Amino acid sequence: MSIIVTSRHLRDRLFRELETNLSLRVEETDSAADAFKVSGRGELHLSILIETMRRQGYELQVSRPTVILKEVNNELYEPIEHLIIDVPEEFMGGVMEKLGPRKAEMVNMTSAMQGYMRIEFRIPARGLIGYRSEFYGFEPYKGEIPERSQGSLIAFEAGESTTYGLYNAQERGMLFIEPGTKVYEGMVIGQNSRAEDIVVNVCKKKHVTNMRASGSDEALRLTPTIKMSLEQALEFITDDELVEVTPKNLRLRKRVLDSDLRAKDKNKGVGKLAKV
Repeated sequence: MSIIVTSRHLRDRLFRELETNLSLRVEETDSAADAFKVSGRGELHLSILIETMRRQGYELQVSRPTVILKEVNNELYEPIEHLIIDVPEEFMGGVMEKLGPRKAEMVNMTSAMQGYMRIEFRIPARGLIGYRSEFYGFEPYKGEIPERSQGSLIAFEAGESTTYGLYNAQERGMLFIEPGTKVYEGMVIGQNSRAEDIVVNVCKKKHVTNMRASGSDEALRLTPTIKMSLEQALEFITDDELVEVTPKNLRLRKRVLDSDLRAKDKNKGVGKLAKV
């Protein structure tokens, strides 16, 4: 399969989609000649298009989805979803705790079956990226919704990941890649257990000696990696990250790949970038 990467072919494919996909909107942007704004009827609608194009050989990068807001009588309104959850009674507290920061409002709760409760919410569409729901209508803007509380583990340089490099990196959080994976500077290779982003050298090799020790690569054990679907990747990324979609791979990356340039952006008010 040939890989299609040019903006002209990407543009032609997106506008050709409009001929049959009537709920889709495609706009060219002023920010870049090769960037397009694609609007649809929710995360699932867009992810189906992305996955279809991926299988057809297209390679593209996708930002985190955002909802469409509108102004009503000089007040900002946002789309609200009707969310229904059937959950075992012992896990009700956990569900409420997760949905609270997402501005969910409980509107009904009934017994669904033995040991289960059915809870109904109205919740901003912004708070449901990664969930499945039903559109309810527009209501006044509910305020800011916090993003994920953990930072990213970011590759320090281009190369091939090693067991030794990943073993050191996994002490910082959870990994998305395995030994032998080709990486590049600015690629997101895991999730930090803390709030800040950290640059890690996953290509690092152990110094070779003529002695076999318990610290050799054969003795190093890596925790299982996290494998994300397209929908999970779109939910995971923050505003300064992208999902790189290719016919064979899904990769996460920073918008700004260079660590020095990224640090300058962080120092403008977002925070500081750590490096290990």
